[in-house]
Amino acid sequence: MKTAISAHQVAKRFGSVEALAGVDLTVLQGEFFGLLGPNGAGKTTLISALAGLVRVDSGRIEVMGCDVVSDYRNARRQLGVVPQELVFDPFFSVRETLKIQSGYFGIRDNDDWIDEILANLDLTSKANDNMRTLSGGMKRRVLVAQALVHRPPVIVLDEPTAGVDVELRKTLWQFIRRLNSDGHTIVLTTHYLEEAENLCSRIAMLQAGRVVALDTTANLLNRFASHALHLRLGAGAALPPVLAARATEQDGIWSLSFDRFSDIEPVLAQLRAAGCSLEDLEIGKPDLEEVFIRVMQGQQGDMML
Repeated sequence: MKTAISAHQVAKRFGSVEALAGVDLTVLQGEFFGLLGPNGAGKTTLISALAGLVRVDSGRIEVMGCDVVSDYRNARRQLGVVPQELVFDPFFSVRETLKIQSGYFGIRDNDDWIDEILANLDLTSKANDNMRTLSGGMKRRVLVAQALVHRPPVIVLDEPTAGVDVELRKTLWQFIRRLNSDGHTIVLTTHYLEEAENLCSRIAMLQAGRVVALDTTANLLNRFASHALHLRLGAGAALPPVLAARATEQDGIWSLSFDRFSDIEPVLAQLRAAGCSLEDLEIGKPDLEEVFIRVMQGQQGDMML
């Protein structure tokens, strides 16, 4: 499979702050790729460098084979970026904003595509409204539309659903999934880890400007996170000491981690032997949040692919 984005030993400092410290990253064409990390990890700096908005100190970045420095014009044509900040021109309507954005890429007479974008982002009724009259969620939808107006093969979404309602999230992800199924490469940064888990086939985690984990989502979950057995005991029942020593309790619910489903029966046998009655039992699946926390705590081990 061909490469959509390539970053090799990318480094960037802002004074004494090392924003990127030798990032190596490859995103394949057609991937839905997650770029995760805490605030200040370097995600936005990397995206800004990818879009040519920040000049890196060293290293090389390419988009669809075009160097973002020496071949900036072609590299930028291949890329659509939805920024984290709500940046807009208050003097134009939604449709005018999209037509102006099209003009930046030398595109004319693309009204049909603009109409399709507006419909898919539920913006048709706002097409002739001035940008400054829109709510924050509507403005974010327009930012997504602007990133798509020149039909880029690579789309970068930097916190696209921050501060937006559930309905928009559902509509947006349906549209983005469709674009991905049509062959568009999607790179997503988000603090909603459930979104990344459900959408991304592969994930890189950044910390202090370095890639500290890189693997498929399935491998990250299987390799690092564990299942959890959640128990609520009957009135007056106490968890046997041998189980309590490895369990956590919150609001009357005891949680024990396990790796294999065969580990559950010994736990239940110990509860029966102790005469404990159960009011409720639930098996929790491993999730990306657990992986993320452990990686950020430096427990990643061998998590690079």
